[in-house]
Amino acid sequence: MQPAMQLTETTIREALRDCYDPEVPCNIVDLGLVYQVDVAPDPDAPGAGIPGVPQKHRVHIDLTLTSKGCPAHTQIIAQIENRLFAFPTISKTDVALVWQPMWTPQRISPEGRKLLGIE
Repeated sequence: MQPAMQLTETTIREALRDCYDPEVPCNIVDLGLVYQVDVAPDPDAPGAGIPGVPQKHRVHIDLTLTSKGCPAHTQIIAQIENRLFAFPTISKTDVALVWQPMWTPQRISPEGRKLLGIE
């Protein structure tokens, strides 16, 4: 049996590269929409504290959109929740829409700029 993968902000961000804004051909991480990822143990998860049961975690994500009127927010949040559901050690995913700081194209990563043909 393989040991469970360490659940970190980095592993969550890598997984979120599978999630896309339906209006822009770039994943939400490289687009700069994911502002913060917090991973914390979930002491209330089923099986918590039972020897041999892997620790479950809560994941909180601060997400922004390219504009406040973006109609795709429910679709993007659903993609995030569905993607993270694949991790057996995540008990709960919470996505909060934040508007500060406001998103600008400067938040796009170098990889995202190449994908979008900006540079």
